[in-house]
Order: sequence, then structure tokens, then C-alpha cells
Amino acid sequence: MFALCGPLFFILAAAAALAQTPPQPPEAPPVFRSTAALVAVDTLVTQRGRPVSGLAAADFIVRENGSARPIEGFAHEAAPLQVLLLLDVSGSMGRMLRSAAETGRQALEQLAPQDEVAVFFFARRARLVQELSPDKRAAARALQEAAVESGLGAGTSLNDALLEAARYLERLPVFSGRRALIVLTDNGGVHYRLPDDEVIRALSGVNAVVNAIVPENARPPRPANGPGVNPDFTPANIFRIADATGGEVMRSSDAGSRLRDLVARIRLRYTLLIRPAPGPPGQFHSLAVELAPSARARYPGAELRHRAGYYTPAAEAQ
Repeated sequence: MFALCGPLFFILAAAAALAQTPPQPPEAPPVFRSTAALVAVDTLVTQRGRPVSGLAAADFIVRENGSARPIEGFAHEAAPLQVLLLLDVSGSMGRMLRSAAETGRQALEQLAPQDEVAVFFFARRARLVQELSPDKRAAARALQEAAVESGLGAGTSLNDALLEAARYLERLPVFSGRRALIVLTDNGGVHYRLPDDEVIRALSGVNAVVNAIVPENARPPRPANGPGVNPDFTPANIFRIADATGGEVMRSSDAGSRLRDLVARIRLRYTLLIRPAPGPPGQFHSLAVELAPSARARYPGAELRHRAGYYTPAAEAQ
């Protein structure tokens, strides 16, 4: 027998230790799990109209009321997604709904298996047709049924439908991913005592982004002025609501192809989470998101879409 010493001893000892240590799985990319105490800033980054992917948390700067805030959590394509389809089934929407129905299944199949889809029909009234479910085929079937729906009254009430969708999300458990509404509408109709600000605030409370597909000739309504204007009546303005929540409005005569494009773009958005600042309940905090200098150098001219701000939740009020 003889004693080992010197470098050989340490080499053999290290080899023995490695042999007894079970192999470790590769480190998984971090997945952020949000809580009700954090504010989600759903952000789309585009360059020359195309989504930019592959950015990291360090590539973003979030400012609240002008001051930079730390990003407490970050997620990209791996984040789970809840999609609500809001389909305007008023009489003028038949052609648009049929076009979307032809490609609905292919569009929704771009979503991840764990992503959930719900479907609402709306005209004068709104109706939940399908609860949130990972069953994309059921959502596609509901999309096909929209073109023949005729039981929701004459006229169109966009804001009522959006508010109904926000209330539906509010009743659900806290969700750790992103929420997106896709609205197919011609942006027609008038609301009674339901201004856009009330709807935007409700959508902010459930961290929902509104996106829309509208006909090519659809435009934002012109401001109504004059002594005879009744402020209780406001025209539909999906453009303003989408912009305030950080979403997009796409104009097209081919709603089917636009639906595919929009679902793909929603999947490539980023989630930036910040801790809300203290304040009285309902206080509005403006938000701005920009690329850090190094990312701006890589993507000059990039454009960012995100929510305009958030309201202090009651639990955070001081």
C-alpha cells in the first residue's frame, strides 16, 4: 500500500466527487410570476412595422411620471396569454366576419397550447359565447357562428361590450400572464353615458390590451362641438381605446389575413412589471417605455406601444 499525495491525489478526488454527484438539468430560462401587487406594462416593439424579438429586461427603461422605475419582472414569448375575441355581429359586419371565420382556426393555432381564448358577440348587447379555454377549435367554431348571429339587438354598443369583457376578467383569479382583447368592428354606434375614460379605466384594472381590426375606410370620429352637443352621447372610438391600452388598430378589407397577423404580433409582445407607487386610490400614474441606449443603437427608429398609465389600486393606497 502507498499513500497518494500531490496533484494526482486532487485529480482522483475530484473525479470521485463528480462520479457521485447526480447530473444537473440545464438551467431553465427565468419565468416571472406576477402578483396583484405589480403593474404589468405590456409592450410591443416594432422596427419598420415588424415586431422585434429577443430583447431582455436590461434593454428597456420604464418611466412613471417621468422617473425611471426598476423592472421587477420580465417575460416575452413564454408568458401565458389570455385572448378575448369580441366580435361585432351588427348587420354591417357580415362580410368581415365571414373573412375572419375562413382563417380563424389557422390564426388561433399560432397561440401556445397553454394559451386560452374566450369569445364574445356584441351588437346592442354583449353575450359571452365561450369561456376562456385552451380549446382553440371551439373558439374557431364560435368565430364561424358569428356571421349568422342576430339575437343581440339593433345597433352597436362597443363600450358596453368592452366593459362587459373587463368585468368578466375581473371575476377571474389573478392571472400571471398577459391579457389581450381582439375586437372586430366597423367602429360604428353611439354610447349613452358610458364614456371612453370609464372603459379605459376598467381595462387598466385587469391589465388588458385592446387590439382591433376595422374596415379600410374606418376612421376615428371627429370631435363634436357646439351648444347643441349632448355629452351623454359619445360615438364609438376603438382607436382611442386601443391607443390608451397600448394596442393596435389594423385596417383591412381582408379581416382573415389581418387576424393571423394580429395574433402573431400579440404573441411577440413583452411584459415589463413594476411595483406601483403609493398614492390615494384611483390616482393616475403616467407611463413611458423606451429602449436603453444599447438597444436603441441596435434598433434605431424602433417604435414602442404600451399602456398610457395605471390607476393606484386600493390595496396600494396610503
